[in-house]
Amino acid sequence: MAFTQGPIIKGSATDEKPGAYRWYVLALLTLTSAFSVADRLVFGILVQDIKAEFKLSDFELGLLGGVAFSIVYVLAGFPAARLADRSTRKNIVASAISFWSLMTAACGMATGFWTLFVARTGVGVGEGCSGPSSQSLVADFFERHELAKAMGYLTLGSTVGTATGLVFGGQLAEMFNWRWAFILMGLPGLLLGAVLFFTVREPPRGRYAPAGTDMTQLPLGRTIMSLVTNRVFMGLALGWAVQIMIGYALAFWMAAVMLRQFPISTGDVGLYLGLTFLLGGIPGPLIGGYLTHWLTLRDERWRAWLPGLVSLGCVVPLALSLSSSSFVGFLCWFGVAYGIYVASQAGIMSGIQAAVEPASRGFAVAIALFFNNLVGQALGLMVIGAVSDWLTATQGTSALAVAVFGVCLVSGVLSLAIFVWTAAQMGPSGYLEKMRGGVTETFA
Repeated sequence: MAFTQGPIIKGSATDEKPGAYRWYVLALLTLTSAFSVADRLVFGILVQDIKAEFKLSDFELGLLGGVAFSIVYVLAGFPAARLADRSTRKNIVASAISFWSLMTAACGMATGFWTLFVARTGVGVGEGCSGPSSQSLVADFFERHELAKAMGYLTLGSTVGTATGLVFGGQLAEMFNWRWAFILMGLPGLLLGAVLFFTVREPPRGRYAPAGTDMTQLPLGRTIMSLVTNRVFMGLALGWAVQIMIGYALAFWMAAVMLRQFPISTGDVGLYLGLTFLLGGIPGPLIGGYLTHWLTLRDERWRAWLPGLVSLGCVVPLALSLSSSSFVGFLCWFGVAYGIYVASQAGIMSGIQAAVEPASRGFAVAIALFFNNLVGQALGLMVIGAVSDWLTATQGTSALAVAVFGVCLVSGVLSLAIFVWTAAQMGPSGYLEKMRGGVTETFA
């Protein structure tokens, strides 16, 4: 699939909106996000089976879940984001989902730690190319005042994907085995890639940018400098990276925690935990998106304040979940914790898109995802695995639960501090656009 400029929707900031079509595109991008997360995190429901067959430690599982995926994810993300800022983004997304779907299926053919490691790196390459283009597309289909709501819907993809990976991965593992679970979870993404390629039309870049915005892509060095000196963007990106350690901890390790704490099968864990992700994760981002929209109409700083508050707020119900001896109590409190956590995503994602120029949005997302994956996924999952191994001698089967809570607590406190600092860099009425004679001024 070539990355050449394709047909676009004619229009500008003052023309009629693309109507219902924009919601169709958002639905496809949300579904793409769901496939991305499902293929990435189906590993979580299969870790006990993989651990038993390959005789791996929790630290090695953390490496497979985090480092193997994250390193190549961030390396692939930068050139893909650079391409996204000047080429046809829908083609990039379509090609990316096709490739990572094949590599997910390849995970089922692994013969040991290293072959599984290589297959996971392939999943990371594909998924690393998708995120920047997807978020940049959404920003050109929805006006700025609608962006938080749109990003709230896009965030649903991660919830649906997490639940899908757990439910279908667990059921497929019980019906067949963990290998066929990978294969059957990966292949449907090829169909979605074709639908994206043939039905999505590329919108004009910077469609809703303020008058006078320069749409020319800056040289790489100047692009990087403009982003790393933008205090609002960097605060949101770093806060997100620390905060998302909670999200990866919940999505990757909770199935293993349940299998170790309760006498229940892999299929049942996938089913019940997946449904709990849906029950908490569907209202969470929608409420977060609409609440962010309502609050930021009054003060832009809520794009940072709200994520900070919910990052720490979700830790309390998480503690009640992990300490519960009741299976039902465990799931109920976990659903509350996850619902609170995902309410933060719309503010962060819309804030990043609003804080940077249209010609650098894709690269900005790549930088944010770079921090996300190195800190949130690679470091977070690896540290939890190492702490769990270290505590096993004294905590037994509870070691993993203790490790998960400890990392989430530290993440909640640190991310709150970062987001509060970020809010201090903003003004109550906006921080990207200060129109002075038709020129857009970006805070740095």
